[in-house]
Parts: sequence; structure tokens; C-alpha cells
Amino acid sequence: MRIAILNGPNLNLLGRREPTIYGTRSMEQVLLDIQRAYPDVYLEYHQSNHEGVLIDWVQELGVLGQRQELDGIVLNAGGYTHTSVALRDAVACSQVPVVEVHVSDITAREDFRRVSLMSDVCAHTIMGHGVDGYLEGVEWIIKQTSGNK
Repeated sequence: MRIAILNGPNLNLLGRREPTIYGTRSMEQVLLDIQRAYPDVYLEYHQSNHEGVLIDWVQELGVLGQRQELDGIVLNAGGYTHTSVALRDAVACSQVPVVEVHVSDITAREDFRRVSLMSDVCAHTIMGHGVDGYLEGVEWIIKQTSGNK
């Protein structure tokens, strides 16, 4: 099984950025926890602060078939969740399930953060579970795809 985790802008600062909202665990710690829980799953991780790079990864991984062995994508688009029609369109074209993850509950945040352009094109959404949402996203993909192999 192969799952990609894609993080958008400012998520390279997990563990250091606004710990009251995003917690104190780094993405490196989160990835180690996921790998310990699922040692047979190959995790591919990418983070970018640039919208076009995220779009390229979604296309490469989920749309163009260059990675046909990929079982799903866990995506935290960060601020692009609320602004990027282009990233939404790339996700809509994905041929593998995309799970939208948000560390915080975006519906309980500032008005401009309450709308996700991604939710209606993602297979599943997890929000407000802290960084454990990444593990939950991986688990969701495993459960959804394990019967298809």
C-alpha cells in the first residue's frame, strides 16, 4: 500500500506555529507515528508553500497515472483550502481518493477560514482532531482500499 501526504503553506512549521491551535508535534513526529502504526504502508510526504507545486503533485500522483500503485492522498491544503479553485480542480480530477485534513476545526475559526473549496471534491474530510487527523486520513484510505486489492 502506498499513500501520499501533501501539506500546503506554513505546515512546515507544525509544532512551532501557533501551538495553541496546531499543537506541539512536528510533522516529522506525526510521520513517525503513522509509520509505526502501519509499517507496511509506504508513505510519500511532500510540503510546499507554493500553490502550483501542490497542483503539480496532485496531478502527478492522482490524475496522470504516473503512480498507478498509489492508493490515496491525504491533503492538508492549508490556506489554499479557502482560496484555490485551481487546486480544487486538480483534486476533482484525482483518480485516487483524496482525504482532506485540517488540524483545527475550520468551521469554528475566523469567517474567512470557514469555507473549504476542497470538501465537495474530496472523498472524506477530517477536521479538528489535531495532527492525529493525518493518521485518521491514512486509516480511512486503508479501510476504503483494502477490499479493492
